[in-house]
Amino acid sequence: MAETIYDVIIAGAGPAGSTAATLLAQYHHKVLLIERAQHPRYHIGESMLPMADSIMQRLGVAWEEGNLRKGGAEFIDEASGRRTYFPLAGHYRTFQIERSVFDERLFLNAIKHGVKTHEQEQVQGVQCDTDKVQVKTDKTQYQGRYFIDATGRNALMAQQLNSIKKIDNLGKYALYHYYKLAESEEADKLFTHGNIKIFLSEVGWIWCIPLTGRRLSVGLVVQKKVPLDLKQDALFAHYIHASTYMHELLQGAEVLSSLRLEADFSYQNSRRYGARFACCGDAAGFLDPVFSSGFFFAVKTAELVADQLHQALLTGTEAVADLHVANDAIYQKGFKTMHLLIERFYCSNLVENLFFESDRQPQIKQEIVALLAGDLWQEGNRFQQGLLSGRNS
Repeated sequence: MAETIYDVIIAGAGPAGSTAATLLAQYHHKVLLIERAQHPRYHIGESMLPMADSIMQRLGVAWEEGNLRKGGAEFIDEASGRRTYFPLAGHYRTFQIERSVFDERLFLNAIKHGVKTHEQEQVQGVQCDTDKVQVKTDKTQYQGRYFIDATGRNALMAQQLNSIKKIDNLGKYALYHYYKLAESEEADKLFTHGNIKIFLSEVGWIWCIPLTGRRLSVGLVVQKKVPLDLKQDALFAHYIHASTYMHELLQGAEVLSSLRLEADFSYQNSRRYGARFACCGDAAGFLDPVFSSGFFFAVKTAELVADQLHQALLTGTEAVADLHVANDAIYQKGFKTMHLLIERFYCSNLVENLFFESDRQPQIKQEIVALLAGDLWQEGNRFQQGLLSGRNS
């Protein structure tokens, strides 16, 4: 029996893989999407950025269904009493989502558009030849014209090419729980506005993300050396309950999960594309989650790769090694902007010196809101220009 030859083979059926697969299928290419796990599968990263909305529209996904509308982001320093709010509900909509449910919706949407999918199958190696790609899995081997790595933080191609570059000075690890809140006036307010709350902590920061069904995602991101000899559960409890707001909000709450840990946050893949392959989402690079950019970069990089690859497949130029050089410059501008913003958050008192003062400077506030919304490529954002010109590395 002759081996099926695909136009594109994609490893990883998270948001990046499912997005790239769907867009390429919409262009009428033959796509194989391989996922090592099986949907629904758990993933952290519930808070969305508004600029993902246009991509959801292209995919035909009504992401308002079953998700909590997100009004904006609040930054709070309880020690000083200072706080500020950045509204994110503008032209585009944004939501707090449950990733296991939503990632499965994106996967099923890819199938709906004609993508061939295999679950519980793991890609083990990729060989990019001059005339084809060969993809070896734990079950068989496939042949195609192009390969997209959307394997997330497993970063298949980066591991194969030894091209992971760690990014220092950002968050080191996160500890987090899920809760179901008891009835209270403060809980009602939280679920009404849907804002993500970010609390400054002496060791890093705390996230508080409301979800549907009165559920809450709460995490502690540790960046500095912890001054106490506490194990993980005790460490999490100590700093979460050191927040007056979180302590009161969690009174009577039902704990829905064991304590989870995510470590080794930030890195970039220095070889994000080449002859007959490209990397999307976390396989291209990952940043500390303080500004919720992970999901957005996943679907945005998938969109950039899919659109460029479509044109190359039509003209038979998909083997060109620098096929994605122009789009990678776009990605690099966005990634570097977010990297520098996060670095300033940790290393230069960005929140105290700028965020908390931004209500006095409407133009600066508007420019910060644009970046927090994922609008990373508009012209004339002076705050962004200042970030990018401040360091040339």
